[in-house]
Amino acid sequence: MKFGLALAAVALYQSFALALPAEQLQERATVRGFDISNYQPNVNYQAAYNSGARFVIIKATEGTGYVDPIFSRHYTGATKAGLIRGGYHFARPAASSGAVQANFFLAHGGGWSRDGRTLPGMLDIEYNPSGATCYGLSKAAMVNWISSFVNQYHSRTGRWPMIYTTNDWWRTCTGNSAKFRTTCPLVLARFSSAGPGIIPGGWPYQTIWQNSDSYRFGGDSDIFNGPLSGVKKLATG
Repeated sequence: MKFGLALAAVALYQSFALALPAEQLQERATVRGFDISNYQPNVNYQAAYNSGARFVIIKATEGTGYVDPIFSRHYTGATKAGLIRGGYHFARPAASSGAVQANFFLAHGGGWSRDGRTLPGMLDIEYNPSGATCYGLSKAAMVNWISSFVNQYHSRTGRWPMIYTTNDWWRTCTGNSAKFRTTCPLVLARFSSAGPGIIPGGWPYQTIWQNSDSYRFGGDSDIFNGPLSGVKKLATG
């Protein structure tokens, strides 16, 4: 999401009600949210909502065989509290094609519906927790893997998934590919109070900034780059 085609890019991101560049982040409205997994088994969603959170992204799957055992509990709790919610898939590019993992994700909570409360799914593509940083793939092969995932998700839902990553990983493992800048909203991880930092991959700015690995109601802290109407637009498509 850094748009090479300036006019097309502006039109697309205005449709999502996204914000200005990162250095102007504090001058705009932002919306608090968070992301969680089974590592946070007990979350007080109503308290999170009452404190100002309006969205949550919940781990659904990983690779080709792991389904988060408490995804449904988290999803139900978030729904009851009035949060806009969606699922995410932790990528394991060495395990299968991207399309296979997209189908697995969609079969276990990663779908999207035009109900105004469901975010498009998110592909969590980052450092390998148990091996080579880039999962043994070349930069070109990694870009192809991501393309396989996002294209399959789009073909089945009509929506492009969000992509979660870090600046360092994206540059290291995709060669800073700008292939997804006009389609997939960027969720950028950078644990800092100083802003989201350098935006990789041609995206002009992040849709969501994961600013901390500690959120007081559980999981990681997220900040949507724009007003609540933008979160709702992202949910409705």
